[in-house]
Amino acid sequence: METKYGFKKMTADEFQNYLGSTKIARTILKIQQHHTWLPSYAQFKGDNHFDIQKGMQNTHKNVNGWMDIAQHLSIFPDGMIVTGRDFELSPAGIYNNNANAICIENVGDFDKEKDNMTSAQKDAIIKATAALCKKFNLSPNTNTIVYHHWFNLANGSRNNGTGNNKSCPGTNFFGGNKVEDCEKNFIPLVKKALSGDAGSPASDLIKYVSVTADMLNIRTGAGAGFPLASERTPASFGSVLRVFETKNNWLRISSSEQHWVSEKYTEEVTKAIVNTDVLNVRTGPSTSYSITGKVYMGNEVFIFTTSGNWAKIGVDSRWVSKSYLKMS
Repeated sequence: METKYGFKKMTADEFQNYLGSTKIARTILKIQQHHTWLPSYAQFKGDNHFDIQKGMQNTHKNVNGWMDIAQHLSIFPDGMIVTGRDFELSPAGIYNNNANAICIENVGDFDKEKDNMTSAQKDAIIKATAALCKKFNLSPNTNTIVYHHWFNLANGSRNNGTGNNKSCPGTNFFGGNKVEDCEKNFIPLVKKALSGDAGSPASDLIKYVSVTADMLNIRTGAGAGFPLASERTPASFGSVLRVFETKNNWLRISSSEQHWVSEKYTEEVTKAIVNTDVLNVRTGPSTSYSITGKVYMGNEVFIFTTSGNWAKIGVDSRWVSKSYLKMS
């Protein structure tokens, strides 16, 4: 493993070990798959991983005006994986769909007749995706693993590629960028890589909370007098945390470590599953408000507050009818 410019470079096998030992407070519900388009294979020289990653970071910050590089991981043609944005921060990957997500940028242009993905990169993408599914207890399907192509560029609503969409992660990404391509060609490979080794939810999980402070420190005990957990970055506003124990208005957010946050800067949220084929997301709690997106059967969401028969499913104004949610 090498480090440069604040990024870590590693093999797919090293990434699996790295991810297993990395503590991440933020609750993850989906993994985004992208391709960089540019840089493509033509810009990769075999030894310039860090320079490419730094270049993308500069573009995302200084041209796009984002806080950091968009993605959490970049996977290169030789199968090497380079870290990017802090895992505790939501990515800048899919408009209106970044909460509770991990973003992977696969370096190359995978539209038809462009870059022909190497076997090393294919293997690394599959292994990394499977490792993330294991880490966050995700069952591989087209609700937990999503392609950028499935979301409308203007409003972020999922339309499965029927209009105003990027081709990302490429029209030839593992045989195609459609939902049916993912179900046929990509999901089975991730399932095979897991080989029954998917994690299971911790039995002592008691609730979920959302962070209400800009940044929330994580400490090694249930009190402000305990030192900060040195290996963990603070949780950010809107992040959903898992709670395994409560004590004196403090919350333990790790199933295996004494890692605690102050309950004062959180509010409880409820996990739910969409149980209708397509559920409209509106800007307010009634059908008189405009539709701003859609969520699909099997999608997991968090309810932040309710108003009558309506549920707010984000820190922003995104509302759905509770009639089509099953509490988890």
